[in-house]
Amino acid sequence: MKKIDPDDFRVRPGKNVDLDEWPTRVKPMYHSQEEYETLLAEHVHKLSEQQSRLYADDSYAMLLIFQAMDAAGKDSAIKHVMSGVNPQGCQVFSFKHPSAEELDHDFLWNASRKLPERGRIGIFNRSYYEEVLIVRVHKEILDAERLPEELTAEKTIWRDRYRSIVNLEDHLHRNGTRIIKFFLHLSKEEQRKRFLSRIDEPEKNWKFSVDDVKERESWKQYMKAYEACLSATSTETAPWYVVPADDKETTRLIVSRIILDTFKELKLEYPTLSPQRRRELQAIRKLLAK
Repeated sequence: MKKIDPDDFRVRPGKNVDLDEWPTRVKPMYHSQEEYETLLAEHVHKLSEQQSRLYADDSYAMLLIFQAMDAAGKDSAIKHVMSGVNPQGCQVFSFKHPSAEELDHDFLWNASRKLPERGRIGIFNRSYYEEVLIVRVHKEILDAERLPEELTAEKTIWRDRYRSIVNLEDHLHRNGTRIIKFFLHLSKEEQRKRFLSRIDEPEKNWKFSVDDVKERESWKQYMKAYEACLSATSTETAPWYVVPADDKETTRLIVSRIILDTFKELKLEYPTLSPQRRRELQAIRKLLAK
């Protein structure tokens, strides 16, 4: 198996991203379906162990952000990679079209209420980044936010929103939240195939919407929005990873490897008991043994 190096997919701070230069498919990270299942199971087991240490240590939080075009496999990546994590220590939130209440607040308000507590993993299936992606492509959403006119100039609004996002993520890092951001990089042709599969296979019909096809018409605009976003908001403390998404199995292995490497950097351990606490436990044990 080819060794997975997270740096191969990491966007360096200050780099101008051209997504045409980033592959949507790489050589598979496994030689057979059996090997893939074994490797993923190993990653899932290690993630479960790390999540237990994260919970016991109670000093750090982990925030995983997934962004992608429709049918890129965000849901399945989350489902398979996080399958062994204790649900009590993991929270998943999906971000959809903003409600009337959300439109009456700043664009980071809703996400700020859903940030993970210390000791827990938070997963954002889409996120506040929608405010510089779909909102940039569909300006009518920005109009619905009713911002003062002087704050919505094309020349400054996206720059200012990138700055707000980076400042928030810097603040979170300084307070113990480790952030990993995944852009699942899907080709337009692979998306077409997956849409056809959703139509042809009855059990997948529920996943398909006519709006999905309409969004394909804005593919180039979305790619430009993603390039600008990735270039402006990938930092040392909150990096973006551009993960090839045409092969779902390889995507899952890459995502899980990146998360594991981030956990490894934290050097998490279970709390060490004081001598007094150990004596207390031994006394309780004697009582229970009777």
